Amino acid sequence: MRQFGFFSVTVRDDERAFLTHDGRFVRLLEPGRTRLFDPAGRYDARVVKVVRTDVPVDTALLFEKAHPKVAEDNFEIVQTGPGEVAIVALDGQPTHLLPPMTTRAYWRTITLVEVELIDAAGTLQVDPKHLKRMDLKSSSVVVHEIINAHEIGLLFVDGELIDELAPGRHAFWAVGRTIRIAKLDMRPQPIEVTAQEILTKDRVGIRVTLTAFYRITDPRRAVNEVNDLSGTLYRLVQFAIREAVATRTLDEILAARDQIDGQVREFVTQRSKALGIEVGEIGIKDVILPGDVRELLNKVVEAERTAKANLIRRQEETAATRSLLNTSKLMEDNPLLLRLKELEALEKLVEKVGRIDLHAGGGKGLEALLSGLYSLRQPGKDENG
Repeated sequence: MRQFGFFSVTVRDDERAFLTHDGRFVRLLEPGRTRLFDPAGRYDARVVKVVRTDVPVDTALLFEKAHPKVAEDNFEIVQTGPGEVAIVALDGQPTHLLPPMTTRAYWRTITLVEVELIDAAGTLQVDPKHLKRMDLKSSSVVVHEIINAHEIGLLFVDGELIDELAPGRHAFWAVGRTIRIAKLDMRPQPIEVTAQEILTKDRVGIRVTLTAFYRITDPRRAVNEVNDLSGTLYRLVQFAIREAVATRTLDEILAARDQIDGQVREFVTQRSKALGIEVGEIGIKDVILPGDVRELLNKVVEAERTAKANLIRRQEETAATRSLLNTSKLMEDNPLLLRLKELEALEKLVEKVGRIDLHAGGGKGLEALLSGLYSLRQPGKDENG
């Protein structure tokens, strides 16, 4: 601020000011108020924040050469070499990870600046103590990955498989090299082979759907042998089911699905070992028939069921007739059993009768009525036969 021929500037506790005279640096102003006689307006001041912040690199390097004492007392200049990285901590908190061939400068007037240089080109794996001090999400010089308990990791350096990584957290320096981490799931994996049309031996087109389970047994071979593991296994199962179906008639396929499963499993197992995987269960899920064939088979099944039902009905009728014959023979030899059968028949007869009026004539009472209503005795025979 200029007033009455004086130049004044106020610097706060978290600030410093570059005082210049005719554009040339004079000194660095500390916190407080500075008032200079300047009738010609030749003084000027640039106020900057100095708490946990950086300094423009050009300014820091200029002061390092032109005013080394000011630079030494106020700036922390960090320079990394071709294979180096630097972890910069401000007031004990890691804040910056500098890649190789980088120059940065920080105010250390108030802030404690700590710098750790690391030879990343000569070290592949990041030390665990450094992992806690870096923000890996925004880092371009570190490749990191977390391997879960059911997984295994494969480390590739410049395209070459170097090592297998156990479950846990892993990080590697990507300085002067290309790092890639591939994760493989070691649990059994399902694969669905969708319906595909295949001609049977008797020239019937059917569609078959299968389900298979596999797991990786040799991670290195699984990665090196094929580009798409599940896709390769999918095609192997397709070839196997085509070979199994094409050599059988439709009736054989419908009657021997277990044999087809075994043949497909044997075919795939022999070839999957070279891929570093182990195939477990393989089973036919669905056999889809053409519409006309399905309708014909439904008619055949319906006819078989009808014939079976008729046979059962005839067997039951024969059994019932035989039972009646046996009953009649028993009643013929036993008058008391015959009378009980008469009473049973009469009971069934009167179950639906709401009212019965008895008119006993001839003095014979209820006996005459019952005998007149229902009798199974043959005409012309007395009670003694």
